[in-house]
This record gives sequence, structure tokens and C-alpha cells, in this order.
Amino acid sequence: METNDKLARIIDARMKLKRRFEEQMAQTPSITDRIDGPNRPLGSGPPNRHGMPQIPKSQTVTKKWPVLDLGYHPNIPTDKWQLNLDGEVEQPTRLKWADFMALPQTEDVSDFHCVTTWSKLDMAWVGVRFLDLAALVMPNETATHVMCYGYDGYCTNLPLAEALKPDVLLVHTVDGQPLPLEHGGPVRMITPQLYAWKGSKWIKRIEFMAGDRKGFWEERGYSNTAYPWRNDRYS
Repeated sequence: METNDKLARIIDARMKLKRRFEEQMAQTPSITDRIDGPNRPLGSGPPNRHGMPQIPKSQTVTKKWPVLDLGYHPNIPTDKWQLNLDGEVEQPTRLKWADFMALPQTEDVSDFHCVTTWSKLDMAWVGVRFLDLAALVMPNETATHVMCYGYDGYCTNLPLAEALKPDVLLVHTVDGQPLPLEHGGPVRMITPQLYAWKGSKWIKRIEFMAGDRKGFWEERGYSNTAYPWRNDRYS
């Protein structure tokens, strides 16, 4: 009964968040930019799952999955892994592995675009939607952005209007296998409508913020917005 009540609360909070951020999400470039509109997305190939050209400008498709990070691969076993959700929220929460796996699990297929000009297509993921994590803690009315932190010391920022999109996941499985350590296992965030550096590997904390603050690469000259179909790599 407690599990059913928790799921019902998440679903109710999920719908409230969708209504609250619906207009903002509708104004993001991956929604507004259209081939037949005034803001044409930059890229080539057939439309992808959200209407953008499959391959963003200056990207090359790869079958491999290159490893890019800060040079440190923290090995966090699942019995030690924790995820803190805090900041501008009504119910700050710390999830252990069993708590995380007990949340609604989402299967999705999406593309992965790295700012270093490669793209890997049709990756099959399993994980928890950021939207459901946000529903668990319910952001305050003051919350506009999040900062995501990894066990390796990395952090990156993004607006809630991007983070709440249905294909933004905290994933533990890729192509039917546990997420490899070198790619951020046991859990990393993915942001298919933004360049991949906006998804923290080895994620350990999500801070909800009243306003924006730059993360690791954003402070070092990378774009604060990271829209692949605008070739939006550097500030």
C-alpha cells in the first residue's frame, strides 16, 4: 500500500510539474526550431525523435563510444552509491540504490551528441526520468535551474525547462548491460536534446537552484546552453 501511495504522489506531482513548465519547455530550441520555420535547425539527415535533423551540424556518427572525462573514474559500488536531491525543494531526499531502483523505471532510445564532434545513435537506455525525481522532491516556485554533481568532482548546470523533458534520464543500463564504469556507472544523466556534457557521469547530487550558476566546463568557456542544432558549443 505504501508503494502504491508513493507512486500515486509521484504521478500527481509529475503532472503538476508538466503544467508548471509546459510553456517554458515549448519555447526551447529543440521544440521551436523547425526546418520550415524562421529558425532552421542546423544538421542533416531525416528528422529524429523530436523533429530535429538526425545529425547536428559538424557531427560525425560513430559506432564506438569514446570515453571523455576529467581523468578520474570513481568506482562506487551500488551498496555505497547515494543520490542527494536538495536545494530549492519542498522535500529534500537522499536515495540509496534500492530506493532509486524502486522508482518508476523508463526504457527509452535516444542519440548521444558529444561536443567533440561525434554522435552515437539509437542508444537503448533504462533508468529513472529526471521528471520523476523532481516530482519526488517537488521544486519550490523559486527553482529555475539545477546543478548536477558527480563523484569525480564534476558539475554541470541546466534549466529545469530542459531537465524536465521526458528523454532526460538518470540511467543505469545501456544496450541491455549495466552502465560501464568508464561511462559513468553505476548511474549517469543523459540529455539527448543538449550536448552530452550537460549530463553528469557518476552522478551523486542534484541541487535545485533559484537562478543559474555555471558548472565546470561552462566556467571554462563552453556554452551555457549547449544546443546541438544551433552548433552552440562555446560561449
